[in-house]
Amino acid sequence: MARDQADLPEREAMEFDVVIVGAGPAGLAAAIRIKQLAAEAEREISVVVLEKGSEVGAHIFSGAVIDPIGLNRLIPDWRERGAPLTTEVKQDKFLVLGPAGDITFPNFLMPPLMSNHGNYIGSLGSLVRWLGEQAAELGVEVYPGFAAAEVLYDANGAVVGVATGDMGVGRDGEPKDSFTRGMELRGKYTLFAEGARGSLTKTLIKAFDLAKGREPQKYGIGLKELWEVAPEQHKPGLVQHSFGWPLDSKTGGGSFLYHYGNNLVSVGFVLHLNYKNPYLSPYDEFQRFKTHPAIRDVFKGGRRIAYGARALTEGGWQSIPKLTFPGGAILGCSAGFMNVPRIKGSHNAILSGIHAADAVFAALGDERAYDTLDEYEIAVLGGDIARDLKRVRNVKPLWSRFGTIVGVAIGGMDMWIRTLLFGWSPLGTLRHGKADHETLVRASKAAPIAYPKPDGVLTFDKLTNVSFSATDHEEDQPVHLKLADPSIPVEVNLPKYAEPAQRYCPAGVYEIVRNEAGEARFQINAQNCVHCKTCDIKDPAQNITWVTPEGGGGPNYAEM
Repeated sequence: MARDQADLPEREAMEFDVVIVGAGPAGLAAAIRIKQLAAEAEREISVVVLEKGSEVGAHIFSGAVIDPIGLNRLIPDWRERGAPLTTEVKQDKFLVLGPAGDITFPNFLMPPLMSNHGNYIGSLGSLVRWLGEQAAELGVEVYPGFAAAEVLYDANGAVVGVATGDMGVGRDGEPKDSFTRGMELRGKYTLFAEGARGSLTKTLIKAFDLAKGREPQKYGIGLKELWEVAPEQHKPGLVQHSFGWPLDSKTGGGSFLYHYGNNLVSVGFVLHLNYKNPYLSPYDEFQRFKTHPAIRDVFKGGRRIAYGARALTEGGWQSIPKLTFPGGAILGCSAGFMNVPRIKGSHNAILSGIHAADAVFAALGDERAYDTLDEYEIAVLGGDIARDLKRVRNVKPLWSRFGTIVGVAIGGMDMWIRTLLFGWSPLGTLRHGKADHETLVRASKAAPIAYPKPDGVLTFDKLTNVSFSATDHEEDQPVHLKLADPSIPVEVNLPKYAEPAQRYCPAGVYEIVRNEAGEARFQINAQNCVHCKTCDIKDPAQNITWVTPEGGGGPNYAEM
């Protein structure tokens, strides 16, 4: 039995002006901006950034085609400083895929906001590592390998910081010889920039009722492989998006190929998590997509060098929670700032970091602490982030309601009307409806899907691909995928939905194992987890909660 908290030694505490959870684009942008402002004003402001990955950038996962609007404002001379974004977009291509052919969608029919002119293709992980270096040079304390596991509150209910998880705890919950107590990092303001479905952000939204009056947050799962392709297949600067096959018209999603760097191609697949068929496997749909005649030749003579998966926030404008609470704020994809049709969120993440930093700097200058940063929310809801999200607000609900062909067509017209014709739309703001975990139909009403066997050259099995994510966890630690009721997977989800966790997980974490008598048991292979958070989102019983494992565990996306 795990030792009671009262039996453990007290945690040491460190005091800062600002504590930031998450060394992604939003968190690092906030840290950098605060230090820039402090230097200009000749003031000392202490800033610490906690990162659960083994190094800055280890858990960063994106396409990525990057709109530099945020970077231009944060570090205007980023090109001269050697930021790792060197491949400018040269060509946009949109395909509609059928089972055996494709149609190229004319660019002139696309709303101008969909153009990638002026954007860059690259590795967001590499960019974040570079941002980490810029932050460190400014005096930000960046602590990779420290997972923030608990929000700290004062007697009045204000957030006063976070505590990192204990290290050296065995699978049975008992301290091992290597046990080290977590630390408390306390700040006058704490900013949460954990990415989509942040584990602490989730608790804050509940504690402060931040989602009241908002539509349910919507999500997708993004899967990606990085390939080194044959030189004759490489087209530097090409951005190719597609939708259609292998998904049916009622299942939302799309795919991409981005050509950049030294013969590198990012191939990815995004599947909306409001899908209905419990037999659907996002991973296997991704593998099947690569076999399409319009796609497969890109990879002839090439080799896959990395793999990963991550949830994306897709609710957009309607689903943004209240962003502030006493003592802190929510930034970036934790708040849901991704532009769904553009498949871009890093630009808004950086902008949100800048806005949060401005609000924190002003508050500290007024000798405030632990109060609500209203200025941050006002800046977000009245600035470029709002403008970016408002004009695409109906694409996702239309896609969900009318399917890919009709929904995307109406969504495109809505974007045209908003951006170039009238500045408004007769559709107003549409609602999303159900949360993603509520959309599955019973297995008895769904058709099983027979996926082709991987060939090991173009398509791969899950566990082989997971090995290309460099995922590593200390095996003797508590399972970080918590079941509220251990009986539900077998007694409820299996008969109702054929236990979909076996299929929606892109890393083979969940299995139904049967003994010789045919009795089923739910097995969790937590060591495979790539921290995508899909289980926390899609489980129909909302029985699975993802919490941080021991600091430093998880994938290591070197160039993703």
